[in-house]
Amino acid sequence: MAENHLAESLSGGLIMLKEIAEQLPPSERKIAVYILENPHEAIRSTANELGELSATSASAVIRLCKSLGLSGFQELKLRVAGDMRNTSEADFTDFASHESQQSIVQKITNNSIRSLQETAEIMNYEALSKAVEVLQHAGRIHFYGIGASGVIAQDAHLKFVRINPSTTSSIDFHLSAMMVAQMGPQDVVIGISFSGETYEVGKVLELAKHRGAVAISLTSYGLSPISEIADINLYVSSKQEEVFRSAATSSRLAQLHIIDILFMCVLTANYDKSIQLLDEVRVGINFVKQQSKK
Repeated sequence: MAENHLAESLSGGLIMLKEIAEQLPPSERKIAVYILENPHEAIRSTANELGELSATSASAVIRLCKSLGLSGFQELKLRVAGDMRNTSEADFTDFASHESQQSIVQKITNNSIRSLQETAEIMNYEALSKAVEVLQHAGRIHFYGIGASGVIAQDAHLKFVRINPSTTSSIDFHLSAMMVAQMGPQDVVIGISFSGETYEVGKVLELAKHRGAVAISLTSYGLSPISEIADINLYVSSKQEEVFRSAATSSRLAQLHIIDILFMCVLTANYDKSIQLLDEVRVGINFVKQQSKK
């Protein structure tokens, strides 16, 4: 029953195709363009029929689904159909010179909501489940990002340390390398980079894999050097940063959203133990507060 409900709620196929189309090999790009231009025909087709319609092949359709990180063509069709049911949502909007404060409030709110919606729509639940599983049983967890992504790493640290005291974070390349160099197969390293191209984050994840730790990436959706390195890939929608020339606006909110999802999934997966640890943290904080008042 839960699986049927999940299938009915899937969407994000058209978003995925738009964001990754330019990065795809020629045959897969032709299929992506065909689906974007003819979504109704695509969802009524088999893989063989879609291959013929796009002048490619059924095997190219399957490769496209793999490039999208999907389980198969059926999931892609479900996600495209879900997008077609949700056509009333406002798109991202950019800002003009001397924008009124009222307009900025409205646009920021709309863009933030849309960013969260698109990030939820492109969620790969298989990858999410794998990430939750390894984090639930992790000995040590390390979050690493630099610049704006470093803020996300620090926020993740503050959350996860409540339920795993061996959680660390860093915005320093060398410090992260020293920490990860001491890790092993029971440990997890999460590298955060919106672009998916931050050299330092990629090297830290490489080191994690060399040490046998699980490497998880949190990047914008699409193929990137960091997603190629990681064992598990988590994505946020990349579309908003094409709109905002100031960058690091809604993307930051979407990354925090993924961290919140991970945290709550891990917490509820081991609920009793997590609640006990949270209570201990709460008691400790209250103790410190009372001592500071004396």
